Amino acid sequence: MSEQKPPRYKPYNQPAGGWGAAGATARVLLQQSVIGNGSRALLAMNQPAGFKCPSCAFPDADERRKLEFCENGAKALAWEATRFRADRELFARYTVSELMERTDYWLEMQGRLTEPMRYDAATDHYVPCSWDEAFALIGRHLRSLDSPHQAEFYTSGRTPNEAAFLYSIFVREFGTNNFPDCSNMCHEPTSRGLPPSIGVGKGTIVLEDFEHAEAIFVIGQNTGTNSPRMMGNLVEARRRGVPIVAVNPMPERALIRFAEPQDVVQMATFGSTEISSEFVHIRIGGDLALIKGMMKVMFEREAQGQRVLDHRFLDEHTVGLEALRADVMAQDWDDIVRVSGISEAQIRRCAEIYIRSNATVICYGMGLTQHQYGSRLLQQVANLLMLRGNFGKPGAGIGPIRGHSNVQGDRTVGIDEKPAAAYLDRLQEVFGFNPPREHGHHVVESIEAMLDGSARVFVGLGGNFIHAVPDTPRAYEAMRSLQLTVGIATKLNRGHLVHGRDALILPVVARSERIVTPAGEQFVTIEDAMSNVTASRGVLEPASDQLLPEVEIVCRMAMATLPDSRVDWAGCRHDYARIRDLIAAVYPQIYAGFNERIRQPHGFHLDIAPRRRVWPTANGKANILVMPGLDVDDPVHDSDMLRLATVRSHDQFNTTIYSYNDRYRGVYNDRRVVFMNIEDRLARGLEKEARVSLETLSADGVRRRIDGLTVLDYPMPRGALAGYYPELNALLPLDYYDRLSGTPAAKSIPVRMRADTGSADIA
Repeated sequence: MSEQKPPRYKPYNQPAGGWGAAGATARVLLQQSVIGNGSRALLAMNQPAGFKCPSCAFPDADERRKLEFCENGAKALAWEATRFRADRELFARYTVSELMERTDYWLEMQGRLTEPMRYDAATDHYVPCSWDEAFALIGRHLRSLDSPHQAEFYTSGRTPNEAAFLYSIFVREFGTNNFPDCSNMCHEPTSRGLPPSIGVGKGTIVLEDFEHAEAIFVIGQNTGTNSPRMMGNLVEARRRGVPIVAVNPMPERALIRFAEPQDVVQMATFGSTEISSEFVHIRIGGDLALIKGMMKVMFEREAQGQRVLDHRFLDEHTVGLEALRADVMAQDWDDIVRVSGISEAQIRRCAEIYIRSNATVICYGMGLTQHQYGSRLLQQVANLLMLRGNFGKPGAGIGPIRGHSNVQGDRTVGIDEKPAAAYLDRLQEVFGFNPPREHGHHVVESIEAMLDGSARVFVGLGGNFIHAVPDTPRAYEAMRSLQLTVGIATKLNRGHLVHGRDALILPVVARSERIVTPAGEQFVTIEDAMSNVTASRGVLEPASDQLLPEVEIVCRMAMATLPDSRVDWAGCRHDYARIRDLIAAVYPQIYAGFNERIRQPHGFHLDIAPRRRVWPTANGKANILVMPGLDVDDPVHDSDMLRLATVRSHDQFNTTIYSYNDRYRGVYNDRRVVFMNIEDRLARGLEKEARVSLETLSADGVRRRIDGLTVLDYPMPRGALAGYYPELNALLPLDYYDRLSGTPAAKSIPVRMRADTGSADIA
């Protein structure tokens, strides 16, 4: 398969979606040679008798359309339904060193893994092994550790509830809470920042709230790429005249104008819908100033005798209002404007939209969470909502738009490095073993443990850990120091090539494929971003008869590691209903009657107490929490500093690269680019499409530099840059993260730009 063509850059001025999305869907099905199979599977995606999309976590409407998928969902399906195979012939043809020279895109394009593979150091090849040999190797390594805490157990958000629950039981019976998880790198500030505020680490909205909202704010979220099915809800809201305020450093095409691919009339007439009634071109790091500016307008109006706050809600349900008022009113308008990069007039317009609305939804993505103070920033979003009583009523609430299909469900059923004491007590009661009580490692801590030698084994249940984490060269060093690495995956990725002394690749059944055990055909369950739990039943035959489902892999790892276990792993291995009964036993308040409730065509909704204006906080109130000031400290002060946000292209899902193109941003056949304000470029004396280097500004003494990047003029705010993840992860220091959640600050990396030195290497 050929590598990329010469780069081309051409601005995209058409609406997002529309015929461009339809054409891209057809092309990817053709590229992966799955027109027949893929089309049949698409008809079953997100349908009651079918399977859940392996891409984003956006929920399904109760009234389903015949085609309930989006462009990126079709790409995700085509990628796993592909006819290509990464089989034993591929691994015999290439050494691991030779595979390391290939791009991530090339690795993915080799297709589905077909059988278990073991690394052979003598030949530098992966070679076939049996499943029994693989599990025996895992058990031998884990049992030989001096402490269970020397193992790290990673989970990807594609893992269904049943497998994630069993994984959490296995690891805790083994004796550790080391659960680095993909949520650590994206929405962990939701899980850690919101509970002290409203009592739950989840959103409070449901899909129907879009129908009742009188205003919608979308902050730091590229909806058209990361959750395209949400665009239908935004289109319907705009047709009702609902104002939509989009806040982002990049003017993303879908939030400007969108053509609904499933709207026959709009497609036939080449029509489209204007989405944002107000686009707020925020500076990177300016969100706190914007939010406080809006609150300042409200407090100013109150001081003038106008009643714009919901005093009844605030008096009955909250504490902390006066401390917030004092902090907000102490902020100077000149500072608010300087830090946010937004004019006072526009901030006042946004506040007016919010004040006039009796029911407001605020949605957000990683543009808010991936900052040094992401958890506390979300608390300020909750404060803003509380001021107008926007919890516990139709059309109102907070909505984290999560990226992976079951990342929220994994946390609900036990994937948590900081488990609550009550949960551990319940675990002991149900299973009869005493689970570990000390907190485990999140992602950053797990890498630190590898680097200092205190971690020796890594098991990755899905994902591409090595290219999702910060500080790429140091992460490579960390992974290569281990005694055993295990990658459980559908396709070959970089994480399998940066490995420990011993290494295994274990191929897994995909979301779209049937699971048949001696107990009959099984299904799994998924929790979406709005707390709906639904069944997922694959419809395609597995890519190989050597694939195993995640549930069986977890059970057999446990059986090989814990010969005296008190858990019925053999029974759970084949009967998924038994697993759901165990989930209900551990979580009786939310999962009682799991097997009966999941038989409903649309599944069921988990109770979110703040929707009932009940606050599961320590004091039983919604807490208005103050984050003093407007700005955050930078590790190094430098007059040349620019703030870099790493972003995904439109042809990408997490670390999976579908192509070298980014249609909506006008980039073709290239990913080594930096988006930059033209005035910033000219101020540095750089020619159009100049080659530059970026170097991180940090205080830890580690030099982080990437050369050979092409500067592209783009409507970024002054002082802001954007470039692609994971290519630019090497610039993100391991220690640059939110201390409350552990989430790396990938949306605000302090860097310096220089003219290119002529190489294209990471230093």
